[in-house]
Amino acid sequence: MRAVVQRVDGARVRVAGEVVGSIEGQGLLVLVGVTHGDGPDQVATIARKVAELRIMDDERSALDVGAQVLVVSQFTLYADTRKGRRPSWSAAAPGPVAEPLVADVVAALRERGLRVATGEFGAHMRVELVGDGPVTLLLES
Repeated sequence: MRAVVQRVDGARVRVAGEVVGSIEGQGLLVLVGVTHGDGPDQVATIARKVAELRIMDDERSALDVGAQVLVVSQFTLYADTRKGRRPSWSAAAPGPVAEPLVADVVAALRERGLRVATGEFGAHMRVELVGDGPVTLLLES
């Protein structure tokens, strides 16, 4: 499992022109990609890192400051671009495998006490954000 974490000052996701998920103020936008073989251990690792990484102001974590989190599924994090000009998506888990694992990441973050908004799995989404820092990290489990 991979996650790109961006510290933001607000973010939202639109599907067909409608806002389906948004956060206000300082928080985290988390793009999550799932690969074959991912499971509960990877979910727990990503959720722990997102919640506890000290990337907010004054070296505090999202948990420390009560930051909101916007989680968006992103299979393209597993694109293989080593050959040619057309990415291969074979390393990305198929929707029926990935969707429940992304939902499990959301649930794990909520269990830790974070307020979490989401995009819409499998939809064409427009993600809008105001980067803060900028701070962008790649997490891998």
